[in-house]
Amino acid sequence: MAAAVECLTDSSESPRLDAEILLCRSIDVARSYVFAHPDDELDELSQSRFDALVRRRAEGEPMAYITGTREFWSHELQVSPATLVPRPETELLVDLALRRVPRKAEWRILDLGTGSGAIAIAIAGERPLCELTATDISADALAIARENVRQADLGNVECVNGDWTAAVAGRRFDLIVSNPPYVRADDEALETLRFEPVSALASGPDGLDDIRTLARDCPTVLVDSGYLLVEHGAEQPDEVASILSAAGWMDISCHNDLAGLPRVTVARLGGK
Repeated sequence: MAAAVECLTDSSESPRLDAEILLCRSIDVARSYVFAHPDDELDELSQSRFDALVRRRAEGEPMAYITGTREFWSHELQVSPATLVPRPETELLVDLALRRVPRKAEWRILDLGTGSGAIAIAIAGERPLCELTATDISADALAIARENVRQADLGNVECVNGDWTAAVAGRRFDLIVSNPPYVRADDEALETLRFEPVSALASGPDGLDDIRTLARDCPTVLVDSGYLLVEHGAEQPDEVASILSAAGWMDISCHNDLAGLPRVTVARLGGK
C-alpha cells in the first residue's frame, strides 16, 4: 500500500484514498475489510491487478473511468470515456433548476448534451411529475445515460439522440438546462483532461461556439418566459451574458459555485 500511495502522489490529490479504493477493487472487498486486515498480503493475481490499476491512475486516468462509476446528487452513475466525469460544481446547475420548478409542477424539461445523464437524472428524481428529455449527439454517451436512467428506476426520463435542439425539433419545453463544451480549442487544460472526450470539452477558438448555438436555437423549443440555464467557465460570465443578451434573452444572471467562482448563467426567454 505504501508503495502505491507514493506512486500516486504526483498524479492525485488524494493518493491514499485512491490507493485504498483501487485495492478494494482489485480484491472485490469493501474498504472496511482493508482497514480490518491491514497486514494481509495479496496473492500474485490480485497484486497484478492492483499494480495495473495504480499505473493507470498514475498516468492521470480519472478514478471514475477506472472504477466505472461516479456519484452525483446521491446517484451512483456509470461513466465511461464516452462521457465526461460529472463534477461537483455541476450540482449548482441542478440546484438552480430545482429552485425554478415548483415541487408539484408537471413541466417538460430538456437537458441538452446530457452525457452520462447526471443532470436529467438528478432533476427527474427530485421532480417526479416532470417529464425530462435528455439529448446527446454521441450514441455511446446516450447508451450510458439510458443505463443510468434504468438503474435509477426513473420512468420520467427520455433519452434522444441528436445535435442540440435538432433532436427535439417541433417540441416545446418549460425549462432547458445544459452543461455544454466551453473550453478553448487551444487551452492547455485539455492535456490534463486527455482521457475525457474532447468533443464534450472544447468549443471553438474561445470556447463559446456551442453556447452561441444554444442562445440562438433554444428559443425555438422553449415556451414564452421559459428558462435557460447554462454552465460555463469561471472566466466566461461576461461573454456568456453578452451572447445571451444579443440573442434577445432577458433577466440574465450569473451564479457562483461553492468555490465562489462564476459557474452557471440563467436567462429567461422574452414573452408574456
